[in-house]
Amino acid sequence: MPDATLLPLPRLLVEPIVRAALLEDLGRAGDITTDAIVPAAERLSGVIASRQDGVIAGVDTAVIAFGLIDPAVAVTVERGDGVRVVPGDTVIRLDGPARAILTAERVALNLLCRLSGVATATSALVEAARPHGHAKIVCTRKTTPGLRALEKHAVRAGGGSNHRFGLDDAVLIKDNHVAVAGGIVPAIERARAHTGHLVKIEVEVDTLAQLEQALSVGADAVLLDNMSPQTLAEAVRLVDGRAITEASGRINRETVGAVAASGVDLISVGWITHSAAIIDLGLDAA
Repeated sequence: MPDATLLPLPRLLVEPIVRAALLEDLGRAGDITTDAIVPAAERLSGVIASRQDGVIAGVDTAVIAFGLIDPAVAVTVERGDGVRVVPGDTVIRLDGPARAILTAERVALNLLCRLSGVATATSALVEAARPHGHAKIVCTRKTTPGLRALEKHAVRAGGGSNHRFGLDDAVLIKDNHVAVAGGIVPAIERARAHTGHLVKIEVEVDTLAQLEQALSVGADAVLLDNMSPQTLAEAVRLVDGRAITEASGRINRETVGAVAASGVDLISVGWITHSAAIIDLGLDAA
């Protein structure tokens, strides 16, 4: 069953993304294939169904796509975001003007398949990590330009959590910031002097020595980058609850269990948004 706390994104946020995708597809003359072949009065009933195992996300994008082309299309959601599906499961039922359904089909499926792929990839990592510790799987800013809000929602649909949404909602001091500042301590001190009291400061560290420097000036969170599970476990012991611990760096389904077993709080993974395979969903006439 889907997480009852997973709320849909506001339509005000989602609709411009779907509208832009439809405008890109319609081009300058609209769907000339459908308009030439399908009579204006023709109606179509159909289903969007899964053709493989997965976790659904992005249902609202499909609903909006059909509605923007023609509000007369009746859209019934049978399996919403966060629901697991197997081949043959119906996700959405459609009934209405055939032209509208066929015109909106590709945009609706592009978004639904893409976002369901993100949710499915996230879910696989969550399940692999769960027996080994309390760590949450979190995404990064490595998202498709223009789709960040949707892809981060898909991560939540897959049971993961979100890292920062952009450059403005938290301080994350990376290795190049440290290099320019001349060290971890001055980088954190400058960040704290520049930001307000509600802004958290996280710093990336590559070694235990750097970790001790970050802790000495009160970093709120530490990103433990490309450390072995053994080093991660030692880092967690050094932190001893003084900061949030986040592991990162080429973590996959095969390695995530060992990383989680180190005791870190968070495991951040970029590929669940930038490289997740789509889930195969298709529209079939009923």
